[in-house]
Amino acid sequence: MNLKLIAIFSLLALIPSTACFAQKLIKDIPYIENGHERHVLDIYTPEESTESPLPVMFWIHGGGWQTGDKSRVGLKPKVLVDRGFIFVSTNHRLLAEVKMDELIRDVAKSLAWVNKNIAKYGGDPNQIYVGGHSSGAQLAALTCIDNRYLEEEGVSLNVLKGCIPVDGDTYDIPKIIMTAEFRQMLYGGKMFTFGHRQKFGNDPEKHVDFSAVTHVAKGKSIPPFLILYFSGNPETRAQANRLREVLKASDIPVWIYGKRDSNHSDLNNDLGMPEDPATQELFKFLDKQTKKP
Repeated sequence: MNLKLIAIFSLLALIPSTACFAQKLIKDIPYIENGHERHVLDIYTPEESTESPLPVMFWIHGGGWQTGDKSRVGLKPKVLVDRGFIFVSTNHRLLAEVKMDELIRDVAKSLAWVNKNIAKYGGDPNQIYVGGHSSGAQLAALTCIDNRYLEEEGVSLNVLKGCIPVDGDTYDIPKIIMTAEFRQMLYGGKMFTFGHRQKFGNDPEKHVDFSAVTHVAKGKSIPPFLILYFSGNPETRAQANRLREVLKASDIPVWIYGKRDSNHSDLNNDLGMPEDPATQELFKFLDKQTKKP
């Protein structure tokens, strides 16, 4: 075990907690019958059953839509189960085996499965929070805003109580494509062969349609947002502020926090660490939404 992990777990032992639960993990639960090998999710629950159903954190991994795994959750399951949550981490199929719309629908099917089945594991199907890092941030934001994907599965946005996208750069896809490609042209770099333009399909209309900002509107039951980003990355900073502006214009509650002295990976990996400022923002957001004193 490296020194950083030793320090993390040493500090965790010092955290006062009003409810510190032993945790159990149920792995590789299929969310589609006879589906792909990646149509599976993990559920982290308290070891002992609770009197009341618990709110649920549904997490989507990063990896540029091409890599990643539901097991890469760091400290999040432990600290959230300790705070009275069920934690669910999902896989989805990857590019380029499937196209982007199929990948997004995998996430919606997984979330719909959670809504319909999580009560068996002690979770509240009507109190679900959706989070994700990097590409998972785009998937989280889109799923929480574009109601079409969940409605295809018979689920309303009403069951979602919060969204926590972490350091995404694709809430407004046309803008990130223009930014990246202009930089390459300006400085003479080689043009991308499988950049955002290709990942989201070469049709510009798809770039607009897969952008969360496109679908923000009043009266859709879009949940409150906490947008976390690394302030040293101009792209994720700009995209976070773009999403905030669009949500705010539609009177959707939104909080934003840019963490300094970090990077794209550490912002996500450090969530759950004592004294981590992004973790403190996350806890404040969740406490506010769950009305925890």
